[in-house]
Amino acid sequence: MKTSLLSLAVALTAATPAFAAEGDEQSADTIVVTAPRLTATDAATEADEELSTGPDGAAFIARQPGAAVVANGTLSGQVQMRGLFGERILLRINGQRFATGGPNAMDPAMHYAPMMLIDRIEIARGISPVRDGPGLGGGVNTILKHARFGDGSSLSPQIDLTSQYRSVDDSVAIGGLVALASDSLRLGVIGSYEAGDDIRFPGGRIGSTSFHRTVYGVQAGFRAGPGEFSLEYRRQDTGRSGNPPFAMDIVYFHTDFARAGFEGDLNDDLRLEVHANYTGVSHRMNNYELRPAPIIAMTRQSDTYADTMAADASLRFGSADRHIRVGGDFELIDKGYVLYNPLSPAFFIHPLDRASSDRVGGFVEWRSGFGAIESELGLRIDRHGASTGPSRFGPGVPAGPVNLANAFALADRNWSGTSVDASLRLWAEMDAFTPRLTLAHKTRAPSLIERYSWLPTEASGGLADGNIYVGDVNLKIEKAWIAELGVDWQGDTAYARPVIYYRRINDFIQGIPFDTTPGILNTPVEIVSNGRGDPTPLRFANTDARIWGADIAFGAKIAGPLRLDGVASYVRAERTDIADNLYRMAPANGRLAVSWEESRWSISVEGQFIARQHHVSATNTEAPSAGYVLANISGYWLIRDGVRLDLGIENLFDTYYLDHLAGYNRITGSDVPLGSRLPGAGRSAFARIRWAM
Repeated sequence: MKTSLLSLAVALTAATPAFAAEGDEQSADTIVVTAPRLTATDAATEADEELSTGPDGAAFIARQPGAAVVANGTLSGQVQMRGLFGERILLRINGQRFATGGPNAMDPAMHYAPMMLIDRIEIARGISPVRDGPGLGGGVNTILKHARFGDGSSLSPQIDLTSQYRSVDDSVAIGGLVALASDSLRLGVIGSYEAGDDIRFPGGRIGSTSFHRTVYGVQAGFRAGPGEFSLEYRRQDTGRSGNPPFAMDIVYFHTDFARAGFEGDLNDDLRLEVHANYTGVSHRMNNYELRPAPIIAMTRQSDTYADTMAADASLRFGSADRHIRVGGDFELIDKGYVLYNPLSPAFFIHPLDRASSDRVGGFVEWRSGFGAIESELGLRIDRHGASTGPSRFGPGVPAGPVNLANAFALADRNWSGTSVDASLRLWAEMDAFTPRLTLAHKTRAPSLIERYSWLPTEASGGLADGNIYVGDVNLKIEKAWIAELGVDWQGDTAYARPVIYYRRINDFIQGIPFDTTPGILNTPVEIVSNGRGDPTPLRFANTDARIWGADIAFGAKIAGPLRLDGVASYVRAERTDIADNLYRMAPANGRLAVSWEESRWSISVEGQFIARQHHVSATNTEAPSAGYVLANISGYWLIRDGVRLDLGIENLFDTYYLDHLAGYNRITGSDVPLGSRLPGAGRSAFARIRWAM
């Protein structure tokens, strides 16, 4: 990466990353955030690093400009980027895209990226390139630690191990990579273990926030002729972990990842990339093991599964910065879940039964330039399909849900559609300035939950707003028109990277009142929903929306090793078919860090500033939130090259605050009142040590 770009990065706690160098295999607007460095540096050159102490990898991304985390549980945070989150963001782990197992997204993609195993994260803030697949917003590709080819013909060891303790939840974590590699063969084993108790806040503990997670896997790579063949298998076992914003907690996730591929230059002007992968998720959740058990009649457990098979291939004609790339991909998803009472065998029902979706797509990208202006033009077309079987149920299910199941069995449960994504990126390097312009049309097909949830439940794909939802088999594909304008500026002692953006989204999928007479129980759906405690259910429907805002990363050298770095973000999101705001939008926020950075040690003091949020969704009965200020202090010491110790205190003054993106408490017996927004973590000391060779 260019030295000039490296100097954009910040010290330990600031949130400004390094940007991908022009001409590499990432897009022109990709941010690359890495784990903290392990070798001494010249004081004039900062490291492209970031540090996050929580187990949820989404919090690692949330420190970037325009990003935030939707906190649905310690291991269930969803990435929000410029007002979009959930399946609207194209999320991948090691280049692998997959369906999550939970109907409420208790396992979003970053659930499968333990902090101890993260090597780097590639973030396309505005839009994801069309070669990565369809997606309404930006993209995130999290790269886990992996063995690298060596320099000689004999196998040499590689080790990268990290361990951490955090006081706010008495959590421990350890994990990393052990490998052998030569110049033509690499063999690696990765693994991690994490466990923590309930999170403390000023006033007590947040019930049902303990967690357990284990990951292990093997990987191999072989250089043959022009390229590399790679194989990877990884298993993740998430144990009992709490989710207070949801009606149930995680009992387990058993998830298998497998991926094989080839990447190589067939000649000077032709590059081939081929991958095939599989993900299998098995999940159980219930409402009685990690929280006070309800009465026998309301005891619930749910078993779910999600299997994803996918493959992609592409050919690049030309060099890295002057080429045409063509390719195609497909994705097959099978998904379903059963809801039952383990104390009453006659009560079971399949709200999503043997559902499947498929997608086949192709794309072309053209990377070129004229004069000082560089360009990237992309176009992709995808054909989508979805179907589900008639739902099964037991003899103990009441008449209301049975009637809904029978009606759904008579409905047309097959759907197909076509989506078209297109993007144009323009930028120009003009000494200290690099102006950027992006224009795009991006799409997202409805999820199986949004389309086929015939039974009124709280399955909402992770919204966690407490409302009961049903789907709509006639949902249309979401379509967004996007414009972004920004500039990268770097002077001798300062830098700034402001961006403004606008999205108009047609057929935006949003929960709306089930009918025109909410609160009047005049439909079977409303009657069944009322029996579950919600007389005003919502149904997923196509609406219209717009999202606009701005964000910036900035910094300056003050004197000697003293520097200042920060980020600031603002987003507004509202429906345009009615006068209402979109749900769960991050308030205006910023971070400012002052750091003293020497070659082998550093200390940083950071302020985090969050504005109040009063632009809330009336449809989702969202409550406003107050602003707050937090302070953090941290530092590191390179004991020797390859060994680094990090120490710090987060929320230094033990401030009580309510994160607007946190959910509402559903746990009785907690120190948080039932129905209240969950508070943020209290003062937390941490220590982390990393050893690599």
